[in-house]
Amino acid sequence: MAQVRSVLITGCGIICAIGNGKDEVLSSLMSNRTGIGPLKYLRTTHTEFPVGEVKMSDNDMEQAMGIEPGTPVTRTALMGMIAMHEALGEAGLGREDLKKCSFVNGTTVGGMDKSEQFYTDFIDNDTRNEYIKTHDCGSCSEMIADRFGRFRYITTISTACSSAANAVELGADMIRSGEADIVVAGGSECITKFHLNGFNSLMILDRGQCRPFDAERAGLNLGEGAAYLVLESAESAARRGVKPVALLSGYGNACDAFHQTASSPDGEGAYLAMSKALADAGLKPEDIDYINAHGTGTPNNDVSESQAMKRLFGNAMPPVSSTKSLTGHTTSASGSVEAVICILALRHGFVPVNYAWANPMDNGIVPNMELKPQHKLHHILCNSFGFGGNDSSVILTATD
Repeated sequence: MAQVRSVLITGCGIICAIGNGKDEVLSSLMSNRTGIGPLKYLRTTHTEFPVGEVKMSDNDMEQAMGIEPGTPVTRTALMGMIAMHEALGEAGLGREDLKKCSFVNGTTVGGMDKSEQFYTDFIDNDTRNEYIKTHDCGSCSEMIADRFGRFRYITTISTACSSAANAVELGADMIRSGEADIVVAGGSECITKFHLNGFNSLMILDRGQCRPFDAERAGLNLGEGAAYLVLESAESAARRGVKPVALLSGYGNACDAFHQTASSPDGEGAYLAMSKALADAGLKPEDIDYINAHGTGTPNNDVSESQAMKRLFGNAMPPVSSTKSLTGHTTSASGSVEAVICILALRHGFVPVNYAWANPMDNGIVPNMELKPQHKLHHILCNSFGFGGNDSSVILTATD
C-alpha cells in the first residue's frame, strides 16, 4: 500500500467577531473577551437578537482590500478576501504561486446579503442587476479567488454548518492523493436576514448571551466570519523552504440523517465523525489534549454532542469548550474559524474558556472555565456538525 502523504498547514488567516487577524483573535481569546453584542451592520427590524458581527462595515472592508467604490462585491466575499490575504501571506504564496494551487471554499448563503438588499430593484428596474450574479455560493468563491490571481482549480462546498470543515477535508484528500500540492481551504459566511429569520423560525436563537453546555442554555447567537488554512504536502513545503504551523493529522465525516435540522439524541453522527478522525490519525481518545466542541448552545446539540463525547472518551475526557460563546455561530465558516482558533491554542499552549457557562447540564459535559497555561498541547479535536446530520471532525497536531 502506498504511504499516505502528510498534510501540513503552512499558513492560516481569520476574521470574526473577536478580531481581524490572528493577533487580534489571540488577544481576545487570552482575555476571554466575547465579540457578541447588538446588531449594527445587518439591516433588519429584528434587533432583539445579539450576534457576533465582524467589527467592520462593507465600506471598511472594501477600503482595506483596495476595492474601487461601486464594484459589485458581497460581505461574504469581502471577509473571505481579508482572511485569504493573511493566510497567503503567512504561507509565502504570491500571484504566480497560485497558478499551481487549488481553492476549496465553504459557504451556504453566498451573496444573499446583497440579494436581500436589492431585490426590489431587481423587480422594479435594472439599476442593480450586476448583483444578481453575485448571489450564488460559487460566485463568492470566484470573487475571493480573483482578488489574488488565478488558481488552478476552484470548487465550493455547501453542507450547512460543516461546510468549511468539509472544505478542509476535501483539500486534505487532494493533498494525500497527489492531486494537488497546495490547497487553500476553509469558508466564509456573513449574517443575513435569511439566517436570522430562518434560525428564529426554528426557535433556536438566544435573546441573551449564548451559553453552550449550560443547563439554562436557550439557543445560539449567530456570528459571521471567514478563515482559511493553507494545506501543503511535505514535499512542497520542503521545496519552498516553509515551516508548517500545524499538521492536519486526521479527519472524519459521517451523516446520521436523523432529521433535517436536529441531531440524533445519542449523537451517533458526531460519534462516528470523531471516531473516524481518531482512526485516521492513528490516535487513541486519551491522546487528545483538547476538544473544540461544535457547542452551539441549543438544547438539542449540546445534549447530543455531550452523549457522543462521553461515549467515545469515557473517563479519558480531555478539556472541552465551545468558542461560539465568543464568536457566535459562524455557520458555514465555523469549521475553519474554529480550526484557526485551535491552531492558536496549539502554538500558544492554552485551552479556550467556554464563556458564560454557569450551570451543569444533567448528564452533560462540564466545559473548561479557567484560562491558564496548560501542559504542552499535542493534539486537538475540532468538531463541526451540519443540518441533516452531516458531521465532521478534524484533528490538528503540533509540529514542534
